[in-house]
Amino acid sequence: MIICSNCKHGNMTGALFCAECGAQLIGRDTLVTQTIATDNLKAASKRTTGEMSQPVEGDNAWGNLHLLDTGQVLPLSSRNEFTMGRISEGQPIMPDIDLSPYQAYAAGVSRLHAVIRRVGVSVVFMDLGSANGSFINGNRIAANVEHPVKHGDILALGKMRIQIMIEKP
Repeated sequence: MIICSNCKHGNMTGALFCAECGAQLIGRDTLVTQTIATDNLKAASKRTTGEMSQPVEGDNAWGNLHLLDTGQVLPLSSRNEFTMGRISEGQPIMPDIDLSPYQAYAAGVSRLHAVIRRVGVSVVFMDLGSANGSFINGNRIAANVEHPVKHGDILALGKMRIQIMIEKP
């Protein structure tokens, strides 16, 4: 018997997903949302939004997400791929970057809205079939298709606007 780490339901041996909540059972010990340290963000958030300075804070950082409505800066580091969305109660799959503290629900951000990925020296952005769609520089993008982004592009998850700041290699 396999016990689901999410809902504690007992599942048959060999099951890949929980019969009760749908969480992945094999290859994942616990559901963890990445916590983004806020100590380094205070200094980064003092930057002016109109300035196109090189952004990156922290060790191994390759880029930042600048939330235009709040001024908050979220570093992208140590990993090459991040899912973005918001957390809601009872949700079995969590995004890597939780936008809930930044009024994500009111802005129309889905639970698993989009993914941003570093591929070599390039960065791509992909909508994951969200309810309110995603935009790059005001242009709606097709879901489940990777779109290249560059330093300074404005991404929108629903109505939430985010400027991508990428460190040059």
